[in-house]
Amino acid sequence: MVKRVILVLLLAAGCLAGGIWLGGHPRHLPTAVRDQLVQDTETQRFNDALQVVRGTFYRDVPEKQLVADGIGGMVKQLKDPYSQYFTPEDYKKFLRQQAQQFSGIGVAVGADKGGLRILKSYPNSPAQEAGLKLGDLIVSADGKPLKGLKQERAVALVKGPEGTTVLLGIQRKATKARKVRVTRRAITVPSVGSRFRTYRGKTFQQIAVGVFSQDDVTEQVEEQIRRGEKRRVAGIVLDLRGNPGGLVTEAQGVAGTFLSKGDVIVSTRGRSVAGATLRAQGAPEAPKIPMVVLVDRGSASASEIVAGALQDHRRAKLVGVRTYGKGVFQQVINLRDGGALDLTAGEYFTPNGRNLGAGGSKRGAGLTPDVRVPGDWRTRQWQTRALATALKTLAAETK
Repeated sequence: MVKRVILVLLLAAGCLAGGIWLGGHPRHLPTAVRDQLVQDTETQRFNDALQVVRGTFYRDVPEKQLVADGIGGMVKQLKDPYSQYFTPEDYKKFLRQQAQQFSGIGVAVGADKGGLRILKSYPNSPAQEAGLKLGDLIVSADGKPLKGLKQERAVALVKGPEGTTVLLGIQRKATKARKVRVTRRAITVPSVGSRFRTYRGKTFQQIAVGVFSQDDVTEQVEEQIRRGEKRRVAGIVLDLRGNPGGLVTEAQGVAGTFLSKGDVIVSTRGRSVAGATLRAQGAPEAPKIPMVVLVDRGSASASEIVAGALQDHRRAKLVGVRTYGKGVFQQVINLRDGGALDLTAGEYFTPNGRNLGAGGSKRGAGLTPDVRVPGDWRTRQWQTRALATALKTLAAETK
């Protein structure tokens, strides 16, 4: 019995010693075991490189900064215009801006390789008073170039507390950029607006949806439709020009306002997220009234979902020019250190299976209008002509 106990103790000691030795020499472990017990090779490569830089580089760079730069570089190499990395400090600032009522200059903008392209200037806004126009390119803010920045970060440089000023670099067409100082103030941007238009003796309703970022956009659209019903309008122009998108749920709701219950509005697919099909829900507010959808290159994301669904179901003709061409959606994943990754997680598909991007997150051709309006969509003349074309198209549908 004593010999057996001694033998067990010797075996345990041998296993312990062997385990310690193998822990320091993992290459001697079988591959299957090593993969389970030791960091994978690629992670180890990163850690090795991190320690070499920390120990050898002539200047002391904090490990925290090196790791953040490494993550940022990894996301940058995805070559995805919609994915970005927030350091803990950046993410706190981003959340503060989302929570606070920051003031701005009163424009809707779209991403452009040179900065921010003005897609809409709101009435009586600081931008309009400063002479900024549709199609102008904001290339800098207080001397900081916006070229190459993600749209959210570029916008954050333009926004700021009410009453403060921002010096903007503005480029118009091929002219040299000029400096324009604009005073920020609180901007009330209506998500939904409505006007009644008379064309060839008939009354039509123009319902403009500026953005889908509020969770009551569908209710606002339905309220405007009821206003139109009281006026006995002959048709509706759903105006999505310059609408950069927003909440998919609101896109689902607005599209469902004009479609039959159960109609497919959009499908989503992703590698790590479950596929889903969003359909029209409940009784539609306006399932049969004649309508057209007015779009331009500033119509993106959620507005493309609405326009694509109505076009695929032959519920409405699209009038204008090709839409922006965004066929993907993002997810924000919080990191343990307080930072976050905003990553493209999947793709959108219209009811007929069309994806509006080009090979993933690359900007695609967008939706092709049924009735094309020629000319430069960024000019006021084009905007006026596009509305007239939409009314003419709608009038033909109501004969």
